[in-house]
Amino acid sequence: MQQHTRHTAHQHRIVVLGAGYTGASAAGRLAARLHREDVSITLVNAEPDFVERVRMHQLAVGRALRPRPLGEMFAGTGVELRLGRVTAIDVDARTVTVATGPASGPATGPATGAGAVTGPASGPATGAGAVTGAPREADGSETVPYDTLVYALGSAWNTHAVPGVAEHAHDIANRPGALRLRDRLAALAPGSPVTVVGGGLTGVEGATELAEARPDLDVSLIARGPLGDWLSPKGARHLRKVFAGLRITVHENTEVTAVHADRVSTTGGAVPAAATLWTTGFAVHPIARATALETAEDGQITVDATMRSTSHPDVYAIGDAARAAGPGGTPLRMSCASGIPTAWQAADAIAARLTGAKLPTLVPRYFNQCVSLGRKEGLIQYVTADDRSVNATLTGRPAALYKETVCKGAAWSVAHPTLNLPTRRRRVTAAPARTTATTA
Repeated sequence: MQQHTRHTAHQHRIVVLGAGYTGASAAGRLAARLHREDVSITLVNAEPDFVERVRMHQLAVGRALRPRPLGEMFAGTGVELRLGRVTAIDVDARTVTVATGPASGPATGPATGAGAVTGPASGPATGAGAVTGAPREADGSETVPYDTLVYALGSAWNTHAVPGVAEHAHDIANRPGALRLRDRLAALAPGSPVTVVGGGLTGVEGATELAEARPDLDVSLIARGPLGDWLSPKGARHLRKVFAGLRITVHENTEVTAVHADRVSTTGGAVPAAATLWTTGFAVHPIARATALETAEDGQITVDATMRSTSHPDVYAIGDAARAAGPGGTPLRMSCASGIPTAWQAADAIAARLTGAKLPTLVPRYFNQCVSLGRKEGLIQYVTADDRSVNATLTGRPAALYKETVCKGAAWSVAHPTLNLPTRRRRVTAAPARTTATTA
């Protein structure tokens, strides 16, 4: 039986867009911080399940992942789940347009269409109610009003406008992409060449997972610079050792100029590729740039220390969608390690402003970079607060177990939104004024 929450006129309406690590964390934390009679919290997402994005390389090689239906995760929390694709945001009218027609499906069924699962979902979304009272348009879309908006739509792969990438390459930035790559890999004959483009964290994890799971394939990686150039010398040496053991061919200091159905063209010549995995960074969701929100050159929403928009104080941006400053003012990199702390910061700031409590003053910082190198190997690279590598690492099986513990812990905290911190629901004292955003 589905749970529906009745909205009353005095409730402060909080709408969270996106239920990845950041959006789901923010929604759960808000539910634990604020009294249900005073606020309504609506979580909008294209898929009915929480997706562990950091495990997409595992899904791509055929490993089964535990289903995590959002409806079950948020049952009884007071958070309403709305399945649909965000198609527009009007920051002046304070409304969000959500496509909920045939492309998205009702809240009791699997979501399909852009940004959603392209096959059967792991289960129906039950236990969380749909948006009630939202005006439905003729095209099946709904207009969802808000008083406070949390923008957590995240990012997707970045093709860098390289010819042939969109047509011929695969990505693992989301579940549909990982599933398409899984199907392609399953169809490849032994000895087929598979090329990974990108020498960053995603590329390294993808290449090693592929080589370990499918030793019958000829896996190669193309890196723009030296392999592991962001690591300490000790970390880079271990990475090369693992790559050699898995027989991964590395093309270093190489630029890709085009991707074809059977090869990758580079500045060093053609590299055979029956399947190409493209992992050269992320691009943020384009919707923010189409609004009146102040954004950085890459489309990230510029925010203050509390993750509040610098142009619209009733909008908060978190995770990959935000241009947030870390220690020393350096922008936080797009990652789960950055996203969850920004979600906590935003949720605590929203709760503080609504209840008259003290604003959070913590600055997100880094401690390490956790890299899986298949299921048996790993690399924990310790870093400074502003994410610079130091010559201290954890390697081998202990590092693999450490990384697995971190992944499980992150998923558990999201899946138990009101159990991972003490619940102290405070009463709302006043709605924040719509003035220029500041950290005060």
